Amino acid sequence: MNIEEFYPLFLQADKVTIDSRKIASNDIFMAFSGGNFNAATLAQKAVEDGALAVIVEQKEYEDKDRNIFYVSSTLEFLQALAIHHRNQLQIPVIGLTGSNGKTTTKELIHAVLSQQFNVQYTQGNLNNHIGVPLTILSIKPEHEMAVIEMGANHQKEIEFLCKICRPNIGYITNFGKAHLEGFGGFEGVIKGKSELYDYLKSHHQTILVNENDPIQIEKTKGYTPTITFGKETSDFQFNLFSEEHFVGLQYGDIKLLSQLTGEYNFTNLCAAVSLGLHFGIDQEKIKSAIEHYTPTNMRSQVVKKNAITLVLDTYNANPSSMAASLKNFVTFEGSKTIIIGDMLELGEESEAEHTSILALAHSLNFEGIITVGKNFKNINPAGTAFYNTDELIEYLKSNKIQSDNVLLKGSRGISLEKVIDFI
Repeated sequence: MNIEEFYPLFLQADKVTIDSRKIASNDIFMAFSGGNFNAATLAQKAVEDGALAVIVEQKEYEDKDRNIFYVSSTLEFLQALAIHHRNQLQIPVIGLTGSNGKTTTKELIHAVLSQQFNVQYTQGNLNNHIGVPLTILSIKPEHEMAVIEMGANHQKEIEFLCKICRPNIGYITNFGKAHLEGFGGFEGVIKGKSELYDYLKSHHQTILVNENDPIQIEKTKGYTPTITFGKETSDFQFNLFSEEHFVGLQYGDIKLLSQLTGEYNFTNLCAAVSLGLHFGIDQEKIKSAIEHYTPTNMRSQVVKKNAITLVLDTYNANPSSMAASLKNFVTFEGSKTIIIGDMLELGEESEAEHTSILALAHSLNFEGIITVGKNFKNINPAGTAFYNTDELIEYLKSNKIQSDNVLLKGSRGISLEKVIDFI
């Protein structure tokens, strides 16, 4: 089965899925093989459940009469189908990456642009070599633009994802100490994320630039076309303000107060508003989009639980985002306890970075410091430190936190959100 032959069938489908549990009538099921499971064994059942077509990578499961087709690699076929589909699209595609704030920025951009356009965008965290193709394949004729998040933890990954999504506008949120092990240090992070710039430049596409970021300025110096924000000479100028725990943005006479905590979210707001203004969206509609966006994904999320204010930032963590979270949290009124989890994928720099974050936490004089994970435990065995969240939960059952505010911040693998019910 080749892409050109299959594409007309794809156009008839409602969606493409790789999850056999989510197959609905008129879907295309891409059956992936894994070490412990072969999804091709579900091909016949998928058709019986209403699947329009199934792609398998074991010849013995092929049944062309039932639209079960063999390919040598399901993954490569998925990616090639996405590339072919992208080549047919005539809509603007906005691609973004960065060390911190990708998902929040993507959500904000979608909220703003959706005020005027029918926008498809990356759902959840589907930002890798499988998620990006699935997002591209979810773009329908009614969509007028798309926002694609691209994640990476090693060199050449963004370069590859750009070949799939072919962004017309690109934005790098920032360059931070994330995935240091895979990228080979901070300079590797800069090089890897800048692959988005390399693609945009080589294809004469537009770059969105935060001109308060010296790395972004250096990497885009002399290049056009750009959309810029951050300085008096930029295309768009914004002022920061805050009320209570929340960060806001002022543009001219318009003030937009978000439901996000942390000044580090200011540039995320700036990026979304800049694109809204660039595409001619009414300022009042932009204001409404920002003020009604409610974070629900454990990123910069503020919730009340009993009499305690919880700051939930448990989806990811690296030294850059951890330091920013701690410095923001110290500004909260009342007593404060932090529960911080290990920062993963730091390689040889892990011990030094965890030591630095713990020293920062102590310097900020929080009433309580609780750590979770072996990295923090190893450097601070005498502290209130636990190897995992289950140990912490047992502790919290008989040691109630008395602070007015509690921050939970850690890498996804630590699963700090499990302790919320015990605070």
